[in-house]
Amino acid sequence: MASWPFEISAESFRKAWLLEGEPFWRSVFEMHKDKMQIKNPKVAIVNLEKIFTATFHLANSKGFQAMSLRDLSRETGISMGGLYAYIGSKNDLASVIEGVLRKYVDQVIGGLASENLEPVDCLRAIVYGELYMMEILNPWYYFCFMELKGLPREQQQRSLDLELRFEGILIDAFQAGVASGQFTCEKPELLAALVTAQLQQWHLKHWKFKLRNIGTQEYAQFVYDNLLLCLSFREGVAAGAEPEIEPKIRQLA
Repeated sequence: MASWPFEISAESFRKAWLLEGEPFWRSVFEMHKDKMQIKNPKVAIVNLEKIFTATFHLANSKGFQAMSLRDLSRETGISMGGLYAYIGSKNDLASVIEGVLRKYVDQVIGGLASENLEPVDCLRAIVYGELYMMEILNPWYYFCFMELKGLPREQQQRSLDLELRFEGILIDAFQAGVASGQFTCEKPELLAALVTAQLQQWHLKHWKFKLRNIGTQEYAQFVYDNLLLCLSFREGVAAGAEPEIEPKIRQLA
């Protein structure tokens, strides 16, 4: 049985990428343990989950800017001193959230470059993979889109960079398809921005799709099919044609 990204399904994605439960929180700990006073992973993992889950709840209910660390202490049941063992400030907390999401965008979506996929298959994995991640990491995506813009300029720029990194992956896939003769794309930057906005709707306006009984698979297929129309996809061209230049899809470091 094929595995992700050669089999495109929510099940194969979840098997390939553990973005929930203890494995996920352990990865968050490993990413930021050098900045924390707590070094015992068994203790840290439990409290990290409490801290971030409470942060997302408070940010949604009263806004991250209005939230205080004292609010976070009450919500988590962790003392102020205990919180400082994990985070130095609210800005540090926001930086961790952005850093975790950036890591997984780079690994899950940027990592498709190493899978030797045809451009059309790579685009399908990008669209479906991003929506699967949004489904699982919805609070992280929503926070980075809505809350980072109210933080200091440096952190605002990180939010913009995260979006541009994703668009860069799309652009490289478009260009690889053009080089192989499968796609036509005169304005890749505009098309990448359009697709990114379509995907962002899934976590920003999910209530609308729920109201209309539209599921993840249906929406992913809709975005993907329309993307191929925009690219004037020519099926079968790459199989018997010599590409004009070697197709390359940049892998983000």
